[in-house]
Amino acid sequence: MTTQILIQVFLFGIALSMDAFAVSIVDSLVYTNIDKKKGLTIALMFGLMQALMPLLGYWLVEGISQIVGVAGGEQAGKIMALVVTWISFAALLIIGGKMLIEGIINLKKPQEEKVLKLYSFKEVFIMSIATAIDALAVGVSFHAGISTTTTIWLHVVIIMVTTFIISLLGVFLGKFFEKLLKGKYDVSSIIAGVILIILAVWIVLSHYLGI
Repeated sequence: MTTQILIQVFLFGIALSMDAFAVSIVDSLVYTNIDKKKGLTIALMFGLMQALMPLLGYWLVEGISQIVGVAGGEQAGKIMALVVTWISFAALLIIGGKMLIEGIINLKKPQEEKVLKLYSFKEVFIMSIATAIDALAVGVSFHAGISTTTTIWLHVVIIMVTTFIISLLGVFLGKFFEKLLKGKYDVSSIIAGVILIILAVWIVLSHYLGI
């Protein structure tokens, strides 16, 4: 394994973590009870999922290739990339739309009737999958290029650590923005919802345009 390959995997990790970075900002911006433990949990969840998905993609193509040949494995990889793109789009659109609507409803309520959004492990878990699921396609490309059954483990660890660090920065940045908004959580929810909806659209566009 060369230094060039390690740098390439590290850059893959940075590219993959951009979605997680954006959603980490969203999480710390919209959840009103984020503390250090919850922030670490968010970053760790995104890191683990961004590592798991390429690993699953790699072994899925490996398994199919063993059964029907390399060409069949590559075709399965293309189909998988299309399916996961739309699954990711749907999940982020639903969660983002929900945040946007909640923010607009809260904005119209008197201050004493506004409902604060609390940290939800289930929601973070779904968002971590939605932002990482497109990394299945990266596992497919790893199988066709830079990874082997031996090196794939090191590659996904690099991706996991990179995503964890960048997501943690996202959490801190989100709390900074939240302070700038001075506790206007309805506005925070609207901004978070818009970010997730834009991210959902971006995932589809990036798949079809090859961005």
